[in-house]
Amino acid sequence: MIASPGPRKVLPKITAKSIPSVLIHEIIDGKPLYRKGYREVLAKTKKIEDIMGSSSLQAFLITYLTIWIGRQIDDDKYFILTNEAGLHIDNGNNLAGDLLIFDNRTLTIDKINKHYADVPPKISIEVDIDIALDEWTEHSYMSLKTKKLLDFGVQKVIWFLTASKKVMIAVPQGDWQLRDWDKDVEILDGIICNVGNYLKEKGSEFA
Repeated sequence: MIASPGPRKVLPKITAKSIPSVLIHEIIDGKPLYRKGYREVLAKTKKIEDIMGSSSLQAFLITYLTIWIGRQIDDDKYFILTNEAGLHIDNGNNLAGDLLIFDNRTLTIDKINKHYADVPPKISIEVDIDIALDEWTEHSYMSLKTKKLLDFGVQKVIWFLTASKKVMIAVPQGDWQLRDWDKDVEILDGIICNVGNYLKEKGSEFA
C-alpha cells in the first residue's frame, strides 16, 4: 500500500499588498518598482538588508563621480545629492537618483529637508539599474525614467552601465547618445569624466 502524500503546500500569491514598502525602489505612473532581489526576500532566502546596498563596482563608480565632480564644481552655484536621493515629481511618480546636481537657486537651502526634493536637478546621473525588471526590459525602463526626468525639467540625464561598459546621455530636444565608457563625458560647465580610463588607471578588470 502506497502512503498518500501529505497536503500540498500552497505558496502565497505575491501581490502589491503583500510586499513591504521598504522593497519599493521607485514609483512610476503610480506603479511600484521593486528592488532587485525582492523575490528572494519574499521567499526568505535573503534578508532585506542583503539587497539594500550597491555592488562594490557600482559604489566605487558613484564615489569616483561624486568626488571628481565635487572637486571641480562651483559649490556657490550647485548642490550635489547622492545615496539614492529621492525626487517627487508628482503624486504618481517618485524616483531615486544615484547622483543629482541641483542649481541652488532651484533647490534652495530651505527646501533641503526630510522629504524628497520636489524640484528638478540640473543633472541626473545613474550607475546601473536598481530595480527588478519583472515587466520591463532594461531599455524600456531606462527610456521611461529618462523621459520622466527630462519632462520634469532635468537638463541632462547620464547612465553608466557596467555590464555593457556604455554611457547613455540624454538631453531635451536632442538625440540620445550611446557611447563606450572610455570616452570623455561632459557633466556640466566643462567638467569632464572618463569612467573607463579611471578604472584602467586603477587596474580594474572592468575597464
